[in-house]
Amino acid sequence: MKIGGLFKQKTVFSFEIFPPKSEAGIDTIYGALEEIGTSAPDFISVTYGAGGVYTAQIAETVEKRYGIPSVAHLTCMYSGRDDVLRLTKDLKAKGIDNVLALRGDAVAGAEAKGEFKYASDVIEFIKSVGDFHIIGACYPEGHAEAKDTVEDVRNLKRKVDAGAEHLISQLFFDNDSFYAFLERARLVGIDVPVQAGIMPVTNKKQIERMVALCGVRLPKKFLKIMERYEHRPEAMRDAGIAYAIDQIVDLTARGVDGIHLYTMNQPYVARKIKDAVSNIITN
Repeated sequence: MKIGGLFKQKTVFSFEIFPPKSEAGIDTIYGALEEIGTSAPDFISVTYGAGGVYTAQIAETVEKRYGIPSVAHLTCMYSGRDDVLRLTKDLKAKGIDNVLALRGDAVAGAEAKGEFKYASDVIEFIKSVGDFHIIGACYPEGHAEAKDTVEDVRNLKRKVDAGAEHLISQLFFDNDSFYAFLERARLVGIDVPVQAGIMPVTNKKQIERMVALCGVRLPKKFLKIMERYEHRPEAMRDAGIAYAIDQIVDLTARGVDGIHLYTMNQPYVARKIKDAVSNIITN
């Protein structure tokens, strides 16, 4: 099922999970899915891993076992056209109609194939070879490699022009950053639905890793929470959940197109947040 039509009906609420690094972790992810699926998100996206093998396998399970639409991530930096064609054919054969197309992160020691320089290139290619709902990624505080936010939003427009039909944002902790980004996007003519990416932070190491990878800014309010609860794991978890809920309430009140929850494969966190906001998500 293509998910684009959902945005005409409601504020879309979705989850993201990531596959295991090896076959040994498959049972763990399916165990998490059993619980995550009971929260009935509008769709579940599966990040790219192990050459897309586990991504497609898990996305198929989401569709067929749990009856939830799935989105398969697909990265292109280390893939050629033949690789992407093979992956998209496999996804179609498994009944998956939605793809989040990404350039992907650089891997130390690995050599990029060079056939797809940007995400917009692979979006255009997928659009030409398969009947998918294609999603692009966006960055409220600007992509780390962009010169500035103006260049970043112009690059984003290229993704939309290439065929991205909706966007999912990188995580952020200051809603004002998202609103400013959305204004920039609309000014350059980006009119597709944009989901706000929310990550509940449950421990200090997690956020330190995210800041190092993504360069997101941490508001004073958030820093105070970490300072206060970092040595009390359950308190930190619950404070992180509460902060995420507060973000979602504000975003929903401002008419956001959708919320995309980075669950980190934690069913407890996903369930707590979904239960807390179920009555405020517009149906």
